[in-house]
Amino acid sequence: MKLAIAALCASSAAAFAPQGANQASSALSAMPDRLWDTMVDKTQRSKAIPFLPRPANLDGSIVGDVGFDPFYLSSIPKDFSGFIQPPQWEEKSNVSTLYWMREAELKHGRVAMMAWFGWLAADGAFGFPLRFPGEMYSVESIPTSYAAHDILVSQGSMGFLLTVAAVLEFCTGAVLVEVAKGESDREAGDYGLDPLSFLKGKSEDEVNRMKLRELKNGRLAMLAFAGVATQSALGEATQSFPYL
Repeated sequence: MKLAIAALCASSAAAFAPQGANQASSALSAMPDRLWDTMVDKTQRSKAIPFLPRPANLDGSIVGDVGFDPFYLSSIPKDFSGFIQPPQWEEKSNVSTLYWMREAELKHGRVAMMAWFGWLAADGAFGFPLRFPGEMYSVESIPTSYAAHDILVSQGSMGFLLTVAAVLEFCTGAVLVEVAKGESDREAGDYGLDPLSFLKGKSEDEVNRMKLRELKNGRLAMLAFAGVATQSALGEATQSFPYL
């Protein structure tokens, strides 16, 4: 009887031995590293959002980088070259997430700047309505920029606009194919377009200052165009300039 009690106590004590803890610790260390650990720099804080850690790829090395990426999209490990140059066609290089997003930001910002100016100019915000010549584009035919889309679709004019946009996308996309194939080391958004020579003979600091101005104006224009389009859609009273 005493022998049986001693054996029972020994088996119970074994349950509290550190062997189980060691096994759990080994299993934990064998787990793969969290993706989060590679997406952030835990030693630094974002300049734009100080209560969040700095996104790993936003180290301030590119113009306009203030660490604003609350969803850490720039840190997602993704090769976007496959969207441009399918790997089954021929050899391709790597297009990083940060490169792709800067390309997209610049393109959207440039389009938004033109769109905001065009919306207001067509509505006469600068003293008179700026329209293409012809009765079909007059204020009588198209009273406001808000109404322009549906009217131009019914007229058939939107088809020409889409054709122009498609040609531009095709031509500008050629350089992205070169990047995806590793044949070009261009900066994101750089098409070498400077007809007024704003950057000619400028120092690197001056060039970066101009690039920052373009970025800030583009970011503001995206917000401005979204605002004017939304305000115009609230009702007939807000469809004409000044949209109040």
